[in-house]
Amino acid sequence: MGRDAFFDNAKLALIFLVVFGHLIQPFTDGSHPMYTLYMWIYTFHMPAFIFLAGFFAKGSGKKDYLTKLAKKLILPYLVFQLVYTGYFFFIGKDGWLNGPFTPHWSLWFLFSLFCWHVLLALFKKIPAAIGIVIAVMIGVLVGYFTEIGHTFSLSRTFVFFPFFLAGYWLTTDQVKKWRTRRVREISLVFMAVVAGVIAASPEFSSGWLLGSKSYEVLGSPELGGLIRLGVYGLAAFMTISILAWIPGKEYKYTYLGGQTLYVYLLHGFFIQFFRQAGWFKVDHLIDLMGLALVSALIVFLLSTSTIRTLTQPLIEGRAQLMRKWWQRVFEKNSTMQQ
Repeated sequence: MGRDAFFDNAKLALIFLVVFGHLIQPFTDGSHPMYTLYMWIYTFHMPAFIFLAGFFAKGSGKKDYLTKLAKKLILPYLVFQLVYTGYFFFIGKDGWLNGPFTPHWSLWFLFSLFCWHVLLALFKKIPAAIGIVIAVMIGVLVGYFTEIGHTFSLSRTFVFFPFFLAGYWLTTDQVKKWRTRRVREISLVFMAVVAGVIAASPEFSSGWLLGSKSYEVLGSPELGGLIRLGVYGLAAFMTISILAWIPGKEYKYTYLGGQTLYVYLLHGFFIQFFRQAGWFKVDHLIDLMGLALVSALIVFLLSTSTIRTLTQPLIEGRAQLMRKWWQRVFEKNSTMQQ
């Protein structure tokens, strides 16, 4: 699919919130305002990101599609699983030793993304509405099985699959219809109400939004299914609300939305180091603004051509950017010698 400024802006905004959310997470304990902000972001940022991943999965089914996808997702997953193991050990992080199929931290997304494409091969043969209902039912049911958790990223794979499937079925025109003035007005009220409810309510486990734990672990073995249905509805309306406010205009920074995989895989090196080193604290609003600036700088840095050139062999399993760089250096030296 060709580049579309709206979708690049959306991916850029969401990857910023991924980084920002991870950066502020340690400060949610003992601070209800930080907890409110963190939980508000988590009501939509991964569902929306997964929705967009499904939207761009419309090329599935082509020849060698899954083979190419395995190279794009499973190979970097295995590489970074090993790299993060060594890095976590180096910085002294607890729980640094994980098996190959118990994803480190944010790497679950790669494994789940591959699984969603595999599931899509079956679900796209089912009428859209029926398939989404079935996916939601599966997502609700898996919460009753304590055996389904972090291993193979199974819990999150099933819990978030409805958003991926919805993204696959919706068209560009349907998504952009959310950006009307009426929808924006309603969405603004809805997002404010959600923030107010979170702020006014007693703190509850973020596990309900992360989709990685069973209902028993979350303390609601019987009513967990109803709560998850509520979370699905909340995430769906929040996703629509956020996307309604994404601009369709192309800006100087819009192109960064095309480099989100690099940011997603590499930002953990910064976040985990900051957490272990204890560099930051949040006492005032200006501290929060500083963390937002740090998050933006991380996104920009990891999207630069230099970082992509150096890390492309690890992330994409190819060295196209490195070859182009060497070719430019060689041509420049040749010109200077003439």
